[in-house]
Amino acid sequence: MRSSFPHNVFMATRYQAKLTEGQGASTAEPDDILAKIRGQDLWVVNSRRRNGLILHKQFYTEFAGPGAAVGGGLDQDCCGVIPLGSLSLLSATSAEEQQKALKIRLQWVRLTQNFTDKPVAIDRARMILEQFKSYFTPDTVEHIPDEAFALLVGVLPYTIRRARDLV
Repeated sequence: MRSSFPHNVFMATRYQAKLTEGQGASTAEPDDILAKIRGQDLWVVNSRRRNGLILHKQFYTEFAGPGAAVGGGLDQDCCGVIPLGSLSLLSATSAEEQQKALKIRLQWVRLTQNFTDKPVAIDRARMILEQFKSYFTPDTVEHIPDEAFALLVGVLPYTIRRARDLV
């Protein structure tokens, strides 16, 4: 699934996700997740699972890993998502939980920024691939489009393809 994504929308039909509201849970497709995070409610990526979301915005992508806040006012401009792992989104029930989740989202952004600070494109590509491979299964990483990784660290998709051969 390393092919390009049409019209700035991620195609990730292979991955299913669990959205948890209170006690109930349901399986959802990327379109359902996108609708959920574009809503007014703030959600938290379950910190007890190896899961996360790649959030595609108009000109870049972000990764929201375990514990990170998604939705609410943060992601109304989101164009597409790639759920990773067995995604579970929990509702934030208190102001303290929301604040903690927002701080964790910022930490994930800063982690990605550390990679983008490297001046050599192939180094940025290798670093993001190594980070994801250390956290997710090889099959999961293999099916994330090159374009998604490229937009995460500011390189061309071709650079990601080359880095995949090196990692």
